Amino acid sequence: MAKSQEIRDKISKRLKTSFLFQSLNDKDFEIVVDAMEEKKFSPGEFVIKQGEDGSELFVVENGSLSCTKLFKGQEAPTFLKKYEAGEAFGELALLYNAPRAANIVADSESHLWCLDRETFNHIVKDSSRKRRE
Repeated sequence: MAKSQEIRDKISKRLKTSFLFQSLNDKDFEIVVDAMEEKKFSPGEFVIKQGEDGSELFVVENGSLSCTKLFKGQEAPTFLKKYEAGEAFGELALLYNAPRAANIVADSESHLWCLDRETFNHIVKDSSRKRRE
């Protein structure tokens, strides 16, 4: 789906605060923004499940999501954070093939933009190679 300039600006604003995208030139940064896919979640739906393999970064367009973590020796998960429009999560999943550290569940209808590790690696690695050449 084509993104409006307003959506592109919101995604860009959030990604520019992340160390992962600092080294990209403007053209490659735009490629990352273009590559982000729209995902929608209903209330109660898991975006991320603790312990599962993670390979995606998410930027919240709108909605509200809760982050909880089940700590060792506890019966119930502990509330950690509420994610709202303009926030992002899952950055480390783009770098490391590690299990998700927490659960993130939609509290309301939520509209997110997603970037997967394969796309991220392709863009960043190509960018690094081109700069070296």
